[in-house]
Amino acid sequence: MDLNRKTRFNLWYWVAAFFGLLLFQYFFTTAQQVAQIPYSEFETLMREGRIAEVAVSDNFIQGRFKEPLEGRSMFVTTRVEPGLARELQQHGVVVTGQIESTFLRDLLSWVVPVALFAGVWIYLLRRAGGGMGGGLMQIGKSKARIYVESNTGVTFDDVAGVDEAKDELKEIVEFLKDPSGYGRLGGRMPKGVLLVGPPGTGKTLLSKAVAGEASVPFFSISGSEFVEMFVGVGAARVRDLFEQARARAPAIIFIDELDALGRARGIGPLAGGHDEKEQTLNQLLVELDGFDSSTGLVLLAATNRPEILDPALLRAGRFDRQVLVDRPDKTGRIQILDVHLKKAKLASDVDAEKIAALTPGFTGADLANLVNEATLLATRRRADAVALDDFNNAIERIVAGLEKRNRLLNPREREIVAYHEMGHALIAMALPGVDTVHKVSIIPRGIGALGYTIQRPTEDRFLMTREELENKMSVLLGGRAAEWIVYGHLSTGAADDLAKVTDIARAIVTRYGMTDRLGHVALDRDRRSLLTPNQLSPGPEERQYSETTAAAVDEEVRKIVDETFDRTVSLLRERRDVLERSARRLLEKETLDEHEMKALAGSFAAGHDEVAPEAKRKGRK
Repeated sequence: MDLNRKTRFNLWYWVAAFFGLLLFQYFFTTAQQVAQIPYSEFETLMREGRIAEVAVSDNFIQGRFKEPLEGRSMFVTTRVEPGLARELQQHGVVVTGQIESTFLRDLLSWVVPVALFAGVWIYLLRRAGGGMGGGLMQIGKSKARIYVESNTGVTFDDVAGVDEAKDELKEIVEFLKDPSGYGRLGGRMPKGVLLVGPPGTGKTLLSKAVAGEASVPFFSISGSEFVEMFVGVGAARVRDLFEQARARAPAIIFIDELDALGRARGIGPLAGGHDEKEQTLNQLLVELDGFDSSTGLVLLAATNRPEILDPALLRAGRFDRQVLVDRPDKTGRIQILDVHLKKAKLASDVDAEKIAALTPGFTGADLANLVNEATLLATRRRADAVALDDFNNAIERIVAGLEKRNRLLNPREREIVAYHEMGHALIAMALPGVDTVHKVSIIPRGIGALGYTIQRPTEDRFLMTREELENKMSVLLGGRAAEWIVYGHLSTGAADDLAKVTDIARAIVTRYGMTDRLGHVALDRDRRSLLTPNQLSPGPEERQYSETTAAAVDEEVRKIVDETFDRTVSLLRERRDVLERSARRLLEKETLDEHEMKALAGSFAAGHDEVAPEAKRKGRK
C-alpha cells in the first residue's frame, strides 16, 4: 500500500512536469512569432499599408502584418500620444512607448495590509497564549522549569542553620542515588516530603540542594502556575508534569507555595466539584497515588500555611513526611552568616557571633539582606572594608526604618520623646531578666517612630514566666510612665506600646491561664488551628465563653495593665534624678549607646534589686 502511494506521488510529478513543458513551449513560440516594434515604425508601416489588422488596448497595440516581416507575422507596440509621436517623427526621432510598471505598488497595496493584520492577530494570540502555557496548542503543557545538576549549583554546603532539616533530606539523596539498593529491607521512600516553615527560612534552597546532591533533574513549579482561566487546564498540567518527571526518573518535583494549589476543598462561596482549583487538587491526589516511589521519583513541596492544606493531601501515602524549616537559633544564625560573609570584604572587628546576637528572629533571607545592606552602607561611605558599625546601622535600618533627619520636631516634642525613650531604657536596665539595652535615640525613623530603643537579647528564649511577661510590659510602659511623672499628662506617642501591652496581658489571661480568678483554662486559641473546611477565612473572633467570663477577662486584663503601670511609675519616681540626667544627655547627643547608658544609669540599675520587689508587692495589693 505504501509502494502504490509512492508510485502515485511520482506520477503526479510527471504530470506537472509535462504541463510545465507545454506552458513553456507556448510562451517561447509566441515570443518567436511576435515582433516588438517602436511606435514610430508602426506608424510608418501603417502609412505604407503593410498592417492587416490591429487590436488596441489602453497601453498596447497588437496586430498582424499583411506579409511576414523578418519571419514574424504579428507585432506589438506601446501606445504613444499621436500628436507628440508625429512631432517627434518629423524631426527623425524614433518613438518608443514605455509603460510605467505598477506591479510592485499594486502588490504592496495588497500584501502590506494583509501582513499587518496577520501580524497584529498573531501578536495578540501569543500574548493571550503566554498565560496559557505557550499558546493555544500548548494550553495543557506544564510550565515547570527543569534544572539539572549544572544549573542548580546548590549543595548542602550552601545551606546552613537548618541541620535537622538537612539530615532528613540527606536520606532522600541516598535513595535517589540508589533507589533499588535503598529498599533492600522492604522499606520504601516517602512519596512526598512537605517542607513547612516561615517565609525566608530556606525551603526552596533546600530543595535545590537535594537535586544538586543527588545529580538528578529538578522540576520546579509554583502552585499558582497550575490554575488558569480555562477549566481543566490545571489538571492537564499536573498530568503533563508527572509524565515529564517519569520520563526522566530518577527526578525531583518541587512545588513551591503548595497552599495555592492544595487549599482545603469546600472553602469559599463557589465551592463544589466544578471548581477549577478542586479539579487540579483532585488530579494531584490521583498522581500521588499513581506513581511508585521505587522508580526514583520524589515530590517535594513547600508552604508556610500548612493549616489550610486539604487533609487528603497530608495523609499517609501522599505527603508522608513533614520537615520543619524553622527560624534559626543563634548557632544557626552564626552558620548562615559565615556563608554570606564569605562574599564580603570584612574589617577585623566583624564577628559573626556578635551580629547573630543582635538578630534574634531573623531568617536566612533576612540575614542575607542584612549582609547586603551592611555592604552597601560601607560602599556608600567609600570604606575599604565592611565594619561592625555598618552591620549595626543595617540592623537599625531593617528593624526601625530609615533615619528621618529632615523630620524636624519642635523643642517641646523633642523633649517629650527624650523622656519617653529614656523611660523605656531605664526600666529595661532596672528589671531582671530583660534584654540588654543596645542603643537609645531620638532621631525619627520609619513612618511614625519619633525615637527608638533597641534591646539586645543575651540568649534565645522559648519559655517565659508571668514575671518575665510583666517585666516586658513594664519596659513597654516605661515611656508612658516617664511622661506621666515629668509632665503630669499623657501623649499619643505610646499608642503602639499600649497595643502590645494589652495583647500580652490578654494572652496572660486567655491563652496562658496565669490568673487565679479564671484558673487554668485556655479561653483563646490560635485562630489558624480553628479553621474548618467550611470556613472561608478566620473572620471575626468568636468567643466560646459566656458574657460573664468575658467581663471577667476584661477586668483581669485591665488589672494587670494598671498594676504594671503603677509599678513602673514607682520605679521611675524613686530615681527621678537619673531620669532627668539621662534625658538631658540624650537631648544633647541624640543617640546613646550601651556603654554611655551604663555610665549614666549605673546606680539606677544597681539599685533595682531592692526597689523592684517592693514596688511589685505594692502593685499587687
